[in-house]
Amino acid sequence: MKFKAVLFDLDGTLLNTLDDLADSMNASLKKFGFPVHPVDSYRYMIGDGLINLVSRALPENIRDVSTINKIAAAEREEYGGIWANKTHPYEGIPELLDTLRERRIATCILSNKPDEFTHIIVQKFLSKWSFTPIRGQNKDTPIKPDPSGAIQIAQELGLSTAEFLYVGDSGTDMETANAAGMFPVGVLWGFRSKEELIKAGAKALIERPIDLLSLV
Repeated sequence: MKFKAVLFDLDGTLLNTLDDLADSMNASLKKFGFPVHPVDSYRYMIGDGLINLVSRALPENIRDVSTINKIAAAEREEYGGIWANKTHPYEGIPELLDTLRERRIATCILSNKPDEFTHIIVQKFLSKWSFTPIRGQNKDTPIKPDPSGAIQIAQELGLSTAEFLYVGDSGTDMETANAAGMFPVGVLWGFRSKEELIKAGAKALIERPIDLLSLV
């Protein structure tokens, strides 16, 4: 199979957003008197949408809907003010994207961030490259691992899902890829472990962005 497109996850795959997400979540927790967490702990909280992030960050005995929604609203406000402070593309991502463009391989993004903000952050840090489409979570695109967003993207490009490499850093991404019928590629520079990626069904693992080129 010759792959004609690459569908990328965003956080932990193209962009290192860990510090800004951790800082804003900790500020939100502190605002309401809840314990905060080391930055590295957020590697295992991020990736499944805002509500899941907030639920995981709160104490186990205080995860009622009202509290989660209150902290989520605070997190949106906090993150909205600092999202570009420390975020940056991972080393090697610009070179990979340059080469994919030269080879005329279509590139797309599917994120569990809210759709509007997904577009804003891509425009800020990745505007040099063309991603079509860019899709985040919205009323028509449930969060991953639901494969609906990935399937919609394939349909929009007029390709079969089997013609896509799906590149992500988490078990959620690998599950999404398999459910959509895409080829799941796990990246080892992101937020999650090699073991998680393998367990979730990764068919290939790459240590550096440029390693993806061996698959296309």
